[in-house]
Amino acid sequence: MYSFMGGGLFCAWVGTTLLVVATATDHWMQYRLSGAFAHQGLWRYCLGSKCYLQAESVGEALGGGGAGRGQVETSVAQRRKGSSQAYWNATRAFMILSSLCASAGIVMGILAFAQQPTFARLSRPFSTGIMFFASTIFVLLALAIYTGVTVSFFGRRFGDWRFSWSYILGWVALLMTFFAGIFYMCAYRMKECRRPSTPR
Repeated sequence: MYSFMGGGLFCAWVGTTLLVVATATDHWMQYRLSGAFAHQGLWRYCLGSKCYLQAESVGEALGGGGAGRGQVETSVAQRRKGSSQAYWNATRAFMILSSLCASAGIVMGILAFAQQPTFARLSRPFSTGIMFFASTIFVLLALAIYTGVTVSFFGRRFGDWRFSWSYILGWVALLMTFFAGIFYMCAYRMKECRRPSTPR
């Protein structure tokens, strides 16, 4: 049982670290804009060597290259501003919730090594596994929203673009938190199997 919990705790530490790094860094996607290298994350975008806060919508942030083109892109950006802000906010919120659930899972996972349960009917390994599965669901939602909007929006605007390492770290973190939940559920099952059955 403790070997499963130890493996789960290791996966949780790695997954939580990757979640925080993926959420904080600005290399979710990279592309070329007017011949210059650019990349963006959840909080800011960088054009060349200058970085700007992700305060405006995607279309406004990436507009430019001629007065007529700029006006057209600005009008398109204004129409998409509401949905674009919702897309950024939803991705950020789910990534933060995932990091919080994983962090809470680590605390509960450490406490699961203690012999006495906090509540008589609530097993610590079981509740820890639930926290890691919740973290997995939140990061999956964040990555699904980001992937869907990015492919549909940037796939039409830019020919030369790709997901970058912060985005990939998010998927690796998803796997690590999922396996942490599996390990703790296995520990819970072993604990239940070792518990002596009480006669009725």
